Amino acid sequence: MAKLHFKYGAMNSGKSDTLIKTAYNYDERGLATITVKPALDTKGEDWVVARGGAKRQVDVLAAPGENVRSHIHAVADEKGLRPLHCVLVDESQFLEPSQIDQLFRVAKEDGISVICYGLRADFRTRTFPGALRLFELSDNIEKLPTMCRCGSQAEFNCRVVDGRHVFEGDQVAIDDGAAVTYESLCGPCFMQEQDGAGVHVLG
Repeated sequence: MAKLHFKYGAMNSGKSDTLIKTAYNYDERGLATITVKPALDTKGEDWVVARGGAKRQVDVLAAPGENVRSHIHAVADEKGLRPLHCVLVDESQFLEPSQIDQLFRVAKEDGISVICYGLRADFRTRTFPGALRLFELSDNIEKLPTMCRCGSQAEFNCRVVDGRHVFEGDQVAIDDGAAVTYESLCGPCFMQEQDGAGVHVLG
């Protein structure tokens, strides 16, 4: 039976790079895949772009409110990707819970493996709705580790705007390499930054 997988980690944990490598492995064996990315993630436009420079063309840009399952099957038919073996989803935290439900149906009703990559929580430590639904539905959940600047394992994503750590604002602000960037921090370093900013996201 096909499964729904969720591989999550803080920023810089290699999620996009892992997706690209996984897609390559399927391609090498002649197994058809479709790559999905939420349209909300404008970084790289219609490409999955890893920080190391690797990239992969996106087949489905999932817009808010659309049926992702129907879109996947339409693209598979259009491109002759039958049988379809796997759906790979980048930045899956930005999908709506109903779209995660649709991906669950792709796995369970259509018999196609679905592997989602994404963040667990935002810069305020709040779980993204899409990620929460993945935790509720996924057959397999795997954490991809990354390091904090102090050498400990990073757990949190800290938003940096114009060089300053911030803890207030909209949940989504895409890392575009300009004013908005993100830093992966462990718990103690995260709390140190919030104390320095005079806010208390944690307690």
